[in-house]
Amino acid sequence: MRAVKITGAVLMACALAACTDSAVPQATPTGTPPGLDRFYGQKASWKDCDGDFQCATVEVPLDYARPGGETIRISMVRLPASGRSGRIGSLFTNPGGPGASGVEFVRKTARAFSPELLRRFDIVGFDPRGVGASAPVRCLDGPGLDRFFSTDSSPDGQRETDALADESRTFAQSCQTGSAARLPHVGTLNAARDMDILRAAAGDRKMTYYGASYGTYLGAYYADQFPKNVRALVLDGAVDPKQTSTGLLVEQAKGFETALRSFAEDCVKTSACPLGATADAAVDRVSALLRQADERPLTNRRDSRKVTESWVAMGIATALYNKESWPFLRQALGQAVGQGDGTQLITIADLMVERKPDGTYSNQVAANMSVNCVDKPNPPDARTYGESVAEARRSAPRFGPFVVWGGLPCVYWPAKPEAEPKPPTATGAAPILVIGTLRDPATPYAWSEALAKQLDSGVLLTFNGDGHTAYLQGDRCVTQATDRYLTTAEPPTNGTRCG
Repeated sequence: MRAVKITGAVLMACALAACTDSAVPQATPTGTPPGLDRFYGQKASWKDCDGDFQCATVEVPLDYARPGGETIRISMVRLPASGRSGRIGSLFTNPGGPGASGVEFVRKTARAFSPELLRRFDIVGFDPRGVGASAPVRCLDGPGLDRFFSTDSSPDGQRETDALADESRTFAQSCQTGSAARLPHVGTLNAARDMDILRAAAGDRKMTYYGASYGTYLGAYYADQFPKNVRALVLDGAVDPKQTSTGLLVEQAKGFETALRSFAEDCVKTSACPLGATADAAVDRVSALLRQADERPLTNRRDSRKVTESWVAMGIATALYNKESWPFLRQALGQAVGQGDGTQLITIADLMVERKPDGTYSNQVAANMSVNCVDKPNPPDARTYGESVAEARRSAPRFGPFVVWGGLPCVYWPAKPEAEPKPPTATGAAPILVIGTLRDPATPYAWSEALAKQLDSGVLLTFNGDGHTAYLQGDRCVTQATDRYLTTAEPPTNGTRCG
């Protein structure tokens, strides 16, 4: 798994249940970057789409080093502010990934923002370059991704390691075949430059933004490139820019281990827990289930896929994103442990990778890998990559190999980053609010602490809770502090704790 995303946290419970005023700063924003006048001169032409929403596209250069060359279009959607007076402007959002559709996020989740924000802001989502409807990258088809995700991602010997390397190489080659011209240009720094053009096209003098998970990384690099254009940025569930590509995955695996322990402690308090009477017994039972699926895949009543160890690990990890999903995870584990039936686990895993019932996938997986592989340098070969896997196996025995080996296609990626990006400081920016959740499975709390310190104007808000990201979980303390900051640009006191 190469995913740092919020989509599972915000929408998981629903999916599993089948179910301009005085607040605007008057300082002059950064001037138009050279050669980009025609892009910054655009005005978004909003048209009604899908009920109360409005849609638009904005043109940006594919290669910012050649603004006169090929262009692409960035897809946007907004839910207009409901208030007839007191409108502040646009609240841009990004749900994470990388690769998650910001357009779909706003369509499905915009009304989860507080009534105050809905009254005073247009809630705006966009698909970053390479994602969704914005010049999407194309890689493996549905059967190809089924093979990739079914391949043993915790190899026990050279034969299994070679098989994983072959599938990873095939993944990379398919992206080169389907999207060669776009692959070098889908990285976060370019997506952040696009954001400033979107801001101008929407008519906002400065940027107001809510970014979750990977969206914090995107927001931090936006602030670093355009510090004078920052009005208020909320970075919820932060990614630490100082981590290496494999370091991020090792630490993320540890986060899932922490979340599994928290789930186990909660599970054994219920009479419906299928994993034993103590948290230690429950965690051990999950380990045994993974070993069992490695030796003999679980049954699947939905389709022809075998529920291998990789699908089991992904299903568990997906449900750990959101505490509201824990009852579904208990049920799925009960079927797996008691009956050898992995149908519910693979159904939950499909939510993570956006696999549809007809066997096709959205482009989220392709975009996720494409952005990650060009954002940071990666190890030169599978053997070197395996050293990080060994580290992860020691510190996160259940999730380490699964999470870290998931990034192996980057070793074979045709578009290579030149160097490790300089960590953002956003010198000169207005205060930036960073929110960290203590037991976040996908973006460990230490990352939020780190990012708040790296940003010159970073302010840390801590949520003592479970699940991935904090704001949309509904904690009153987090909601009030965040809403006040977004509406007034005045952050809470650095070090405030909620929950």
